[in-house]
Amino acid sequence: MTTAMPQLAFNSPIGPLALFEADDAIVALDWGFLPENDETPLLLKARDQLEEYFDGKRTSFDLPLAPHGTAFQQKVWAALAKIPFGQTRSYGQLAEQLGTAARALGGACGRNPIPVIIPCHRVLGANGAMGGYSGIDGVETKEFLLRHEGVSVK
Repeated sequence: MTTAMPQLAFNSPIGPLALFEADDAIVALDWGFLPENDETPLLLKARDQLEEYFDGKRTSFDLPLAPHGTAFQQKVWAALAKIPFGQTRSYGQLAEQLGTAARALGGACGRNPIPVIIPCHRVLGANGAMGGYSGIDGVETKEFLLRHEGVSVK
């Protein structure tokens, strides 16, 4: 018998969000509500930190994260996690930093299973182009998050 992964859904300014936990770490953040919720200490802490972020009281997250992905994706997500609140990087800058192609980096960004907490919204295309975003409203969600962090968007 398999047990379900603990999960917790809540409302946010960017719509309903659902957090998922496995092996004492956050493994995913998804868009939408869930039929059942588990109020584990870690999921409650993650929800509280996200609410503090949206309330303008938090600029970084202090959570154990374990996103599932390839070694390359893990490398990209680790680089994303280092982009400070209110700052952005271009796909080209990050690709150069990691010694890869911008398109491959963009693919890994698009597969980020823990958006917002691993801030893929802070990565822009050439000349500040938004690129894509996995949020429920796509680029509008990305623009909201960047504005929330004080970034001027075109």
